Amino acid sequence: MKVIIMGCGRVGSQVSLLLARQGHEVIVIDHDANALSKLGTDFKGRVVRGIGFDRNILIEAGVETAEGFVAASSSDNANIVAARIARNIFRVPRVVARLYDPVRAEVYQRLGLTTISSTAWGAERIVEVVTHNDLDVLNVFSDGGTTMIRVESPARLNGHRVAQLNIPGEVSVTAITRSDHTFIPVSGTEFQEGDVLYLAVIPSAMNRLEEMLGIERR
Repeated sequence: MKVIIMGCGRVGSQVSLLLARQGHEVIVIDHDANALSKLGTDFKGRVVRGIGFDRNILIEAGVETAEGFVAASSSDNANIVAARIARNIFRVPRVVARLYDPVRAEVYQRLGLTTISSTAWGAERIVEVVTHNDLDVLNVFSDGGTTMIRVESPARLNGHRVAQLNIPGEVSVTAITRSDHTFIPVSGTEFQEGDVLYLAVIPSAMNRLEEMLGIERR
C-alpha cells in the first residue's frame, strides 16, 4: 500500500516507521531536514522536503497514485488543508488528519474526514485506519478503545445470524441498513444480500473481523 505522511514529528515519524516495517510504500513530507532525519538511516521509505499542502510537493510525493494520506504535522490548520486537498482534489481513498484540538474534531468529521486527536495512541490507531482499507471507518473514539465501521455484508454471511458475527467485548453489530431502512438487529436477525453493516470493534479484533468477513489484508 502506498501511503504519504505529511509531518515528521513524534506521531508522523512513528506512523512512517510502523508502516515501513509492515512492508508498505511510505513517502514522508516535511519542510525541516532535521525532522526528516528522525527516521534514521534504516528507513526504507522516501522523503520529500517541502510544505505538505503545496500541490507541486504533493505531486512530487506521488499523491496521484497514493492509497493513503496521513496529515500529522504540528499545525491543525495545515493538517486539515492538506487532508482536504488529498481527499477532494486528488481523491486519495484513505485520509486521516491528526488534530491537537479535539473540540474541532466533530466539525471535520461532518466534512467526512477521519480525525485523530490523542498523541498517546495516535500512531497505532492511524496505522489501523489506513491499512484496514476495506473497512469504512466512521469514527475512532477519543480514548482509542473502540472503532465504529461500516461494511457491505459479504455473500458468505447470507442466511447467518447476527449472533454468529458478534464477539462479546470485541465485535458488535450495532445496526443494519436494508432496502434504505436502518434498524437495530437482535441476535437472531439473519443477514441478507445487500445489507450494510455498522459495527463497533476494538482495535485488537480488526484482523479477526476481516477474517470472518473474508477480507484479505493488503
